[in-house]
Amino acid sequence: MILKYDLSKENTELCELAPEEEIYYCLPLDIDLKGNFRQNSYTVMTNRRILILEEGELTKEYLIEQCDAIRSEPRIACGILYLEKDGKQILLGRFSAKHLTRYSYLFRGMQIFKQGRTDHVVSNEYEHSCPKCGRALPGTKECPRCAGKKDGMMHTLLTLMKAHIGRLAVILFLMFLATVVTLANPLIQRYLVDDVLLRETKDYSEALWCLGLMFVMSAGIVFINAGKSFLCAKLGAHVGEDLREQLFTKIQQLSLSFIGDRSPGELMNRILHDTARIKDFFANMFCNMFTVVIMFVVLCIYMLVLNWKLAILAFVFAPLTVILSMAWRKNIQKRFRLQWVKSDKVNSNLQDVISGMAVVKSYGQEYREAEHFGETTDELARIQRSNEVFFAIFYPILSFLLGVGIYLITYFGGKNVIVGSMTPGELLQFINYTSMLYNYVNWISGMPRSLMNLATSLERVGDVMKQEPTIVNHEDAVEHEIEGEITFKNASFGYKSYQPVIEDVNLTVHKGEMIGLVGASGTGKSTLINLVMHLYEVDDGQILVDGIDIRKIKLENYHSQIGVVLQENFLFAGTIYNNIRFAKPDATYEEIIQAAKMANAHDFICSLPDGYNTYVGEKGYNLSGGERQRIAIARAMLNNPRLLILDEATASLDTESEYLIQKAIGRLTEGRTTFAIAHRLSTLKDANRLVVIDGHKIAEVGTHEELLAKKGIYYGLVQAQLKVKL
Repeated sequence: MILKYDLSKENTELCELAPEEEIYYCLPLDIDLKGNFRQNSYTVMTNRRILILEEGELTKEYLIEQCDAIRSEPRIACGILYLEKDGKQILLGRFSAKHLTRYSYLFRGMQIFKQGRTDHVVSNEYEHSCPKCGRALPGTKECPRCAGKKDGMMHTLLTLMKAHIGRLAVILFLMFLATVVTLANPLIQRYLVDDVLLRETKDYSEALWCLGLMFVMSAGIVFINAGKSFLCAKLGAHVGEDLREQLFTKIQQLSLSFIGDRSPGELMNRILHDTARIKDFFANMFCNMFTVVIMFVVLCIYMLVLNWKLAILAFVFAPLTVILSMAWRKNIQKRFRLQWVKSDKVNSNLQDVISGMAVVKSYGQEYREAEHFGETTDELARIQRSNEVFFAIFYPILSFLLGVGIYLITYFGGKNVIVGSMTPGELLQFINYTSMLYNYVNWISGMPRSLMNLATSLERVGDVMKQEPTIVNHEDAVEHEIEGEITFKNASFGYKSYQPVIEDVNLTVHKGEMIGLVGASGTGKSTLINLVMHLYEVDDGQILVDGIDIRKIKLENYHSQIGVVLQENFLFAGTIYNNIRFAKPDATYEEIIQAAKMANAHDFICSLPDGYNTYVGEKGYNLSGGERQRIAIARAMLNNPRLLILDEATASLDTESEYLIQKAIGRLTEGRTTFAIAHRLSTLKDANRLVVIDGHKIAEVGTHEELLAKKGIYYGLVQAQLKVKL
C-alpha cells in the first residue's frame, strides 16, 4: 500500500533521488520536539533511504540497509518515530495521533525493502477526494459526512418498512379513512346547528338522523383506530423481531476486534432495549403520525377557506410551539444519548458482577459492589429525573400557549356571530377544527421526544449494522480438505496496526507435527494461534495452509476442520449432550459417546444422575474444572479435526484430572497438526518442536533437548521453573 502525500517541487528536489530510487512513503511529521505544530515537514521512505524533511529542509538521511528497524509508538495525543541502528535508538520526530496507523506501515516497508522485495506495494494512491465535497480522504472514496447522509433516520426507517409494504399499505388506507371521518363530523355538527336546530320549522326526525350519523361516525372512528392500532402493533412486533435477528446475525459475523471493543452489556442493550424502543415507535407513534400530518395540512387549508382572519389568529400560536420544540431539539437529543450511555454502563456493570459473583463473594466484596452499583444507578436515575422534569415543565408550557389560542378564537368568533358575519354552526365547526389543530400541534410538539428516542436507538443499531467484518470469504475462496501443513511467511500482526504483536514471523509446521509455543506472557503466543484459527488476518505477509493462502479458503469450511481446547473452556447453559454436539450438530448419539470415551469423560458423565442430559448451568459451573475440560476435549474430538489448538489445556488442574486429560490429549493429537501453548514446560516435552517467541519474533526453534543444549531463552525459562518448584 502506498501512503503518499504531495511534496512540493522544492522538497522533491531536496530528496535528490538516485536512479531506480522511488518514494514509497511520505507522511507528515507535523509536530516539533517542543510540541508545536508545524508545516512542510515529512518522513520520506524510498526503497533505499529514510529522509527527514523539516520545514522544507533535509535534516536527516539514513540508508535502509544500515538500519535495524524503524518504529512508531503512541503517546498522549501524538506519536513518536525512532530508528534502531547499531543497537541504539535515534529519535526522528513527532506526529499527530491521527497518523499512527499510517506510520505503522514504515516498519513493514523497511523490512521488505531490506529483503529487496516490493510485492506489498500496489499502484493505487492511498489518498482520494470525495466526489461530492472534494475533501481529501485517507483510504476511502467518500467522506463520512457525505456518506452519512445516505444512512439518516428516514433512510433507515424506509429500509425497515420495505419488508412490510403490504401491511403498511393497509395502515395508510386506514389513516386516510380516519382523516375523512374525523373531518366530516364537525360538518354534520354545523348542519345540525344551523340548518336543523336554528331553523324556524323544527324537524326532530332530521335532528335524530344527524345525531345517528354522528354516532355512527364516532363508532367508526373507534373501530378504524382499533384496527389501525392492531396492525401497527403487529408491524412493530415484526420490525422488532427482524431487527433483533439481523443484529444478532450481524454481531455473529463481525470480527473479534469489534466484539472486544464493546462490553457484553452494551451489545445486549442494543439487541434488546434499542430494538424494543424501535418496535414501540412503530406500535404506538407510527399509527398516528401520518394521520396527524394529513389532518394538520387539511385543517389548515379548510380553516383558511372557512374564515381566513380567524385562521391566521389560530395559526399564530401553532408556529410558536413548533419553534420552541425545534429550538430544544438538540438539547433533547443530547439528553437521550447521555441517558442511553449511562444505561449501557449500568447493564455492563450488572453483567460483570453477576458473571463474577463467585469472585465477589470470595473476597467478601458484596457491600462494596452493591455500593458501586448503587452509585451507577443513582447517576442514571439523576439523568432520568432531570429528563422527566424537563418534559414535565416543557409540555405544559406548550399546552398553555395553545389554550390561549382557543380562548381568543372563541372571543373573536363570538363577536362575528353577534354581528351576523358568522353563523353559530360555523363558529362551532371552527372551534372544533381549532381544537383538533391544537391537539395535533400538541401531539407534534411531543414528537421530538419520541423521534429523538427513536433516532438514538436507530443510531446505536445502525452503528452495529453498518460495521463490516474484517474477515470475510474472498470471491475466489475455495473449500479445502486440510492436510496439516501450516506456513508463516513474513507474517506481521498487531491488534492495533501501530502496535505490532508479532513481526516478520517465518515458520513451517509439517503435517501431523506438534508444535509447542513457549515464551513470556505478552510475547504473542495466543496471537499466533488466533491467526492460525483465522480469527484475525495478518497485516503483512501470509499464512499458508497446505500451500494455499488461508484467506483463499472458505471460513466455514476451514473452521469446521479445527478443534480447540482452551484453559477456560466455555460451556453453554444446557445439557452435556448439547455441549459436546456443538462442534457437529448432526452427530449421532453413538458418535457423541465415542468422543466422550476418547476424552475420558464417559465414566464421570454416566455417574451423574441425568447422565448426558445433565444440565451444566451457566458457563458449566455445575461441573469441576477437570470435568469441563474433558467435555471440551470431547467436543473437539467429535468433528475429527485436522488442525488442533491447545491453549493451556492442562493448567490449574489437580494431578488426577491432569493425568486423565493428558491421556485424552495424547489420543486427540495423534496424526493431527497441533499448536500447543503451556506455561508448564514439562507438558511440552513430547512436542516435535518447540518455538520460543521473544520480542514479538521467533527467537528459537528446536526439540526440548536441542534448546536445553543451546542454553538460550528456553533454557532460562526451564531453569526458572525448576527454581520455583524447589
